[in-house]
Amino acid sequence: MLGGLLRPLLAVCGLMLVPAAAAVHFNYKNGFYYHDGSNGNGNGEIYFNGVRLYVESPNPSVSATRGSSVTLPCHFHYKPELNEPRRTRVKWSWLPANAVGEPVHPAAMETQVMVAMDNRHRSYGGFRGRVRLRRSAPGDMSLVISELRLNDTGRYRCEVIDGLEDESVTVELELRGVVFPYHSAEGRYHFNFQGAQQACQDQEATLATFEQLFTAWDEGLDWCNAGWLADGTVQYPIMTPRDGCGGADLAPGLRTYGQRHRLLHRFDAFCFSASIKGTVYFLASPTKLNFTEALQACAGNSAHIAKVGQLYAAWRLAGLDRCDAGWLADGSVRYPIVKPRANCGPPQAGVRSFGFPPRHLKFGVYCYR
Repeated sequence: MLGGLLRPLLAVCGLMLVPAAAAVHFNYKNGFYYHDGSNGNGNGEIYFNGVRLYVESPNPSVSATRGSSVTLPCHFHYKPELNEPRRTRVKWSWLPANAVGEPVHPAAMETQVMVAMDNRHRSYGGFRGRVRLRRSAPGDMSLVISELRLNDTGRYRCEVIDGLEDESVTVELELRGVVFPYHSAEGRYHFNFQGAQQACQDQEATLATFEQLFTAWDEGLDWCNAGWLADGTVQYPIMTPRDGCGGADLAPGLRTYGQRHRLLHRFDAFCFSASIKGTVYFLASPTKLNFTEALQACAGNSAHIAKVGQLYAAWRLAGLDRCDAGWLADGSVRYPIVKPRANCGPPQAGVRSFGFPPRHLKFGVYCYR
């Protein structure tokens, strides 16, 4: 019955739908193929020219820095090539990095970024005014995103629609940055999933993805406390196997607890911070400062007290190296070391932490401007 309803509808549209099984003699491999009904011999017999739409991307993954512009490549063409261009519509959509592990089908969670046809286009949500199509050559539907934000990471889908045919390709967007472990001022294992998300956001960061944590482990991150990731799993990276960290007999790698209950279970967090537009610096002061004085000192210097994510980004991406402990916005005291040396902590590079000392104690301060 449904087929009987569709045939008149397609006839009205001047199009004919041909299932793949009926197209075997044309060597078509999959999908449905259409043809403009006006292209015939006048006796109701339609000539099928065997044209097929292809959508491709030369780079399935693209990385960039926060605040910069990036191009996500997407090109379409026909085989055989057409003598005249056809009207096509392109739709870019986005699956955020933190939605990868959700139980809902990914396609149902995609957010529209942009739709375009001919010279008309429309962008949506937080992408409005920040996206355009490159159109550097025929068939180029590459998406240009400007002023990249921390939450722009994820999987982007380029879908090209021509009549009843539609093909798509996906491109992963990653930001270059740094993963850091983070726990509550109240101690270890106090965050449920939502609390971990908020804690990272408060420190100018997001929950790290599995790929970001894996990269951090591959670069040497060794941490024996489990933390939430963006997909709702709980994991931790081990470079040197040892008792109490999954066992000394296990190989190095990411230890995983798998998916945990996002409301009831509590762990630390692995946060991801990308490059920052401003500057993090240690404020020169003739005296040490308590936490309240540290806040006032940064404000008096036309700045804000730095957040943990900002300090990590400045250490990893801008080479900030300072052997002076200083207050940060969350009430922790830390300092960044790029070149390990005597009297500056362990022999490895990293951000040293004094934890969350009483706020009346005196230290320096790191400001952000």
